[in-house]
Amino acid sequence: MGNESSPGLRLNKVVVLGANGAMGAGSGALFAAGGCKVVLVARDRAKAEAARTAIQGITKSERITDAVECATYSDGMAGLLKDADLIFEAVAEDMAIKRPLFKQIDAARPPNALVATVSSGLSIREMTEGLSDGFKSHFAGIHLYNPPHVMTGVEVIAHPDMNPELAGAIQCLLTERFGRAAITTADMPGFAGNRIGFKVLNEVAQLAEEHGVQLMDTLVGPYTGRAMAPLATLDLVGWDVHQAIVDNVAANVTDEAPGAFTMPAYMASLIAKGHLGDKTPLLGGFYRKDARGTVVLDPASGSYIPANPDLKVGFVEEIKDLNRQGRYKQGVRRFMAAEGAEADIARRVILGYMSYGLNRAGAGEVVREYADVDRIMSAGFNWVPPSALADLIGYQTAKESLARYGLPGCALIDAAAKGEVPTPLFNLPYITPGRYFAG
Repeated sequence: MGNESSPGLRLNKVVVLGANGAMGAGSGALFAAGGCKVVLVARDRAKAEAARTAIQGITKSERITDAVECATYSDGMAGLLKDADLIFEAVAEDMAIKRPLFKQIDAARPPNALVATVSSGLSIREMTEGLSDGFKSHFAGIHLYNPPHVMTGVEVIAHPDMNPELAGAIQCLLTERFGRAAITTADMPGFAGNRIGFKVLNEVAQLAEEHGVQLMDTLVGPYTGRAMAPLATLDLVGWDVHQAIVDNVAANVTDEAPGAFTMPAYMASLIAKGHLGDKTPLLGGFYRKDARGTVVLDPASGSYIPANPDLKVGFVEEIKDLNRQGRYKQGVRRFMAAEGAEADIARRVILGYMSYGLNRAGAGEVVREYADVDRIMSAGFNWVPPSALADLIGYQTAKESLARYGLPGCALIDAAAKGEVPTPLFNLPYITPGRYFAG
C-alpha cells in the first residue's frame, strides 16, 4: 500500500458500506474528491444510486461520480471487497448491527485492506471481539463529523493491535491528501469531540426543563462561541443520536462531571413517541414548524408553544453588538462581568465546557495534548476552542471563576496563571478566536 503523502499506505479503492445514510454519501464524496475509486454499497441499488446523486450535489461536480460505482449486499461480500484498500463502515450506530457485518468483512477482506468504522463513540475493541488477528491489526475508527464536506474534523482511533506506525500513516493521509484536521484519540466512549460537545448539549437540555428551551438557547447561543444554539443543534443532530452518545458515556465513564450525561426524562419520553428533531418534522424536537410558525417545546408538558419573538436578554444583546463590531475580547469580558441569575447560568455552562474540555488531555485521558481538544472542537463542532476561552477570560479570572461556581479546576489554567507554561495557550495556525463569536 503506497501514495505520495504517506509512503507504504495506498488508498486507491474504497468500499463504503451503509452508503444510503447521510454519512455514507458524505464519506463517499470525501474519498472520491481525494482521487479514490469508490464503491457505494446499500441494501438496494436505488439507495446506492441516491447516494451517488447526493455526492454530485455535495461536491458540485458532475464528473466526481465517474469513479463511483453502486452495489448491493446481495452482490456478495467477496466480490464487493475485491482489491479494496479501505472498507469503510457507515451503518447505523448500533453494535448489534456492526458486529455481524464485521464478521462478514473478516471472512472476505483482502489481507492488507484497512477496515474503518465511522462510529461516533462506540468501543473499537468491543467491535472486534472474536474476529481474526489480521482484522484487528488493520482496524480503526475514522470518526468524521457531519457533514464531512463542511466539518473537517476527524478522529482516528486505532485498535490496540494496530501498529502505531500504521495508525500514524492513516492520520497523515487524512491530513495531507484529504485536508482533514485529524487527531488521534484513545478508545474511550464518545472519543474526544462528542464526549466534550455532548456534555454541554446535554447540560443545556437538562437546564431547559427548569428555564425553558428558548431562554437556554438564548443564554448559550452563538454569541458564546458556537455555530448554532445548543438545542437547535440537537434537533439537527437527531435526538436518537444524542441519546446513543450520552447513554454510552453515562454507562461507561466515571469522571469529574457526574450526572452530566444523564438523559433528561422528558427527552426520553418524547423519543419513545417518535420525536427525533429535524428528521421528524411533523413531530419536531425542541422546535417545530406548524400553522403558527415556529413553535417551541415546553418540557414540563410535552406540548409546543409559539416562539416569543420579543425574548431578549440585556447582556446578551450587548455582547452580540460587540461581536458584530469585531470586539469579541471585550465581549468575553462583558460576559464574565454580567450580573444576575441568567448570567450565572450561562457562565456555569461555558466555564464548564472550558474546564471539561481541557481536562480531557493528558496521561490516561482521551488525547495527549490540549491542542488536539482545540482542533477537534474547532473543526468538528465549529465551537471556540477551550484554550482560547481561557486566554480571553484571563487565567487568574478563569481559575477563580471555576472555584466560584464549584467547577473542577484545570492544571493547565493553573500553570498559565503562574506563568509556568507558554501563553497564549491557543495556537492553531491560520485561525483567530474571533471567527467563532457571532453577533
